[in-house]
Amino acid sequence: MSLKSLSTLLLVISLFSCSQDSKENEVLQKPNVIYILADDLGYGDVGCYGQDFIKTPNIDKLAADGMLFTDHYAGSSVCAPSRASLMTGKHTGHSYVRGNYEKGPLGFGACLELRDQDFTLGELLKQADYQTSIIGKWGLGMDATTGEPIKQGFDYSYGYLNQGHAHNQFPEYLFENGNRVSVVANEEGKMGAFSNDIFTGKALDYLDDKRAESPFFLYMAYTTPHAELVLPNSESFENYAKTVEDKAFVNGNGASENDGNRWAYRSTETPLAAYAAQISHLDSCVGVLVNRIKELGIEDNTIIMFSSDNGPHREGGANPKYFKSAGEFRGVKRDLYEGGIRVPFIVKWPAKVEKGSVSEHTSAFWDLMPTLADIANQDIESEESDGVSFLPTLTNGTQKEHDYLYWEFHENPSSDQAVRKGKWKAIRHDYKGEAELYDLEKDRGEMNNVAAENPEIVKQMTLLLDNTRTPSEIWPLKSKKQ
Repeated sequence: MSLKSLSTLLLVISLFSCSQDSKENEVLQKPNVIYILADDLGYGDVGCYGQDFIKTPNIDKLAADGMLFTDHYAGSSVCAPSRASLMTGKHTGHSYVRGNYEKGPLGFGACLELRDQDFTLGELLKQADYQTSIIGKWGLGMDATTGEPIKQGFDYSYGYLNQGHAHNQFPEYLFENGNRVSVVANEEGKMGAFSNDIFTGKALDYLDDKRAESPFFLYMAYTTPHAELVLPNSESFENYAKTVEDKAFVNGNGASENDGNRWAYRSTETPLAAYAAQISHLDSCVGVLVNRIKELGIEDNTIIMFSSDNGPHREGGANPKYFKSAGEFRGVKRDLYEGGIRVPFIVKWPAKVEKGSVSEHTSAFWDLMPTLADIANQDIESEESDGVSFLPTLTNGTQKEHDYLYWEFHENPSSDQAVRKGKWKAIRHDYKGEAELYDLEKDRGEMNNVAAENPEIVKQMTLLLDNTRTPSEIWPLKSKKQ
């Protein structure tokens, strides 16, 4: 071989080696992501959002160490469509799962699953060489269907596949990678292992195992404070039981004046104390996860996000008015008023996000898809998401705003729709009816319908309500009007 040929060969090898090193460094620099989702936690249920009775020191610390969003919205006002919006980056006018859709006794038999063509956060991050996992409540596909997590981009899954099953806080079985596994401590109706504790233990094992395989994505979907309102005895629970004015809840459909749902939940003497204690227990789980990330030495390059799938519930004896769970907002779970869909959202990312910062950027669940795509250096097609990346907000960049946000809800006799555009919020309880209009800058509680004074704004918002959605055979708009 000539000296010139040898030099050329060495140059090629050197360039290839540099390319490989660059690729490896790029992978190592991608941040880990932990997304923690509460179940039915209201905007006003945590201290950093105004709660002054229920104690949430770890979530409050998360906000103090990161960024608190004031105007963040869930995908829907109930479980399945909200989680589908989070996973697929599409609002409920475009997503396939637009409502809770369950069959079988109390819904335990099946749920409407994601399809093969639905592109998920799991699949997005797998493309970026992330290890992906879901621990907790999935609700988007049972075992052996197209919707189970291991067929939607997740390397590992553990927990409830069906949201009806997740109404039992002490499950006799769960699913691991699609396989049913017994929870021995809860067999024959025993209450030996609380769901949150099981999930936190699995998460710690996962973090210990994957710390050397960064980057990873851990979707941590807890089941509290959703009913049933039972949990292990603790000092926190005992303290709340001594201080709240409680009323026993008796198992049965509609057995409580506060229970507006069809489900039968386990009886409890102190549902309000249990609701508060479940939130404090959830807070302690957040603290355990945050501390483990510190112990593993990966805190600076780990993003921790915290939110809730919809507003506070009134089931199993819960009373959202008692704790002012919706904060200053009108409505609760199953409402498209702010209390049903505006939720806490906190992001901690020591390497990028300023401590103690607060953002008024208007964002929603479907924004997580483009945000994580930007973070992971992945391109997504415009039709794959309705979202707008909020990475610039996290990194003090120039933030693009939404033209508008849209929701629809199908569990009432007629379909509800809502749209927010800037300061304006329109709600229509029947697609053949008139829209209500609220100025959220002046009226955050949506108490003053100003539709009559703003006919041109109503006309613009009505056009959005009429034309944003794509038709769905499963979710047609319903009307009480002939």
